[in-house]
Amino acid sequence: MQILQRQLLPDADICHPVQVDEELLNADDVTLYGLFVEAFTRLKPLVHRDLGVPDTWFEVLLRLGRTPGHRLRMTDLAQAVSFSSGGFTRLADRIEAEGLIRREPDPADRRAAYAVLTDTGRLALDHAMTVHVAHLRTHVTAPLSAEDRGHLERVLRTLRDAND
Repeated sequence: MQILQRQLLPDADICHPVQVDEELLNADDVTLYGLFVEAFTRLKPLVHRDLGVPDTWFEVLLRLGRTPGHRLRMTDLAQAVSFSSGGFTRLADRIEAEGLIRREPDPADRRAAYAVLTDTGRLALDHAMTVHVAHLRTHVTAPLSAEDRGHLERVLRTLRDAND
């Protein structure tokens, strides 16, 4: 904070009432982003409860379940769930220890491996998806009209694609 004070207030030792720019505080951009964060923060625990697996495991199983062949290169899967490769390796170790995924070597690149959804993983994912979809329908889609859902999907895709 001292660095910030010195940059903004060269005379930081002198007491000056500092005004925060009210226009910036009340900018529509700040409000819109705040609403987005608040909605996500409230929804996430509601739609991820009672899944039978931890949230991070669910994200991995979901990515594998939605991928043709139910397999992804470990590096691609780590990126898809926003983990560093080291952090993802530890996460994959725990999921694999529970028998939900297995690793298979990449025949084209001996340095790489695939994460593959096991039959046990498919059962866990099926249970989690049944619960998850019910929660999504209750907490996300039910309060929205079909038109609102279409707008929301377009907006979220636009934001995702613009920041890829």
